[in-house]
Amino acid sequence: MSKVFQEVLRANQTYVDAFGDKGKLAMPPARRFAILTCMDARLDPAKFAGLAEGDAHVIRNAGGRASDDAIRSLVISYKLLGTREWFVVHHTHCGMETFTNDIMGDLLASSLRTASLGPDGWRDVGPGPGSPEGRKIDWLTIRDMKASVVEDVTRIRNHPLVPKDIPIYGYIYEVVSGRLLEVPEAMVAGQATEGEFAHKVEHRMAA
Repeated sequence: MSKVFQEVLRANQTYVDAFGDKGKLAMPPARRFAILTCMDARLDPAKFAGLAEGDAHVIRNAGGRASDDAIRSLVISYKLLGTREWFVVHHTHCGMETFTNDIMGDLLASSLRTASLGPDGWRDVGPGPGSPEGRKIDWLTIRDMKASVVEDVTRIRNHPLVPKDIPIYGYIYEVVSGRLLEVPEAMVAGQATEGEFAHKVEHRMAA
């Protein structure tokens, strides 16, 4: 067994020992909101958004992108579990800015081992064989961080399964400070146009 494996099991036992009455938490998130963010290990949504167990849904993938599967989770989040506000949070110094679909496809075609990032970009250092299947995937890479937040908020906002009364907020997490930076264009794109939140963003931005 690896060191990591053993550490995880020990940590879980410590958590179990102090678990208390968390087993009584309800399935729907108590604060009725969801966060879509990146899987980057430097981001801790529980800390940057002040969450405790049972508070909110957190959906994570590479880049925090509004993929079909992320939207599937958001739709379940509101339709069955009652969330009423959503945050899209990308972050600075994101690994998704360091490669393109072509680069990833070429790396995977060469080898399935972990690649190395150097001054000239990614290169494959592992032995083959690889697989061409990576060239069939849209890896949802990022060229411009603010633009990617706007794109994802807009995609969610315009999805036919997303109701118009759910506000979608767009932010960038700053990894050097822990601060959430608002993306104004995304906030406009994600405004609720019906229901209780329809005028709140407009009023806030005009203030």
